[in-house]
Amino acid sequence: MSERKNIITIEQPKDNEKWAALEAFLKALKINFNISNDESYSPKFVEKIETSRKQAKEGKSTRVKKEDLKEFLGL
Repeated sequence: MSERKNIITIEQPKDNEKWAALEAFLKALKINFNISNDESYSPKFVEKIETSRKQAKEGKSTRVKKEDLKEFLGL
């Protein structure tokens, strides 16, 4: 079996009991994991995402139909 190097993102459980169970599960399966938070992203990147979210809420976005996607992307 080939070794897979994938990144899996799991939303942090809301309570300590679920967090402890998840951590125990990963350790029992000998799955390496690390914990990071939004602070690990560059401030410029976070700013761009927040700006995009604000624009989307204000309706300042472009909707593209699936059948028009290739043309929109110039493919």
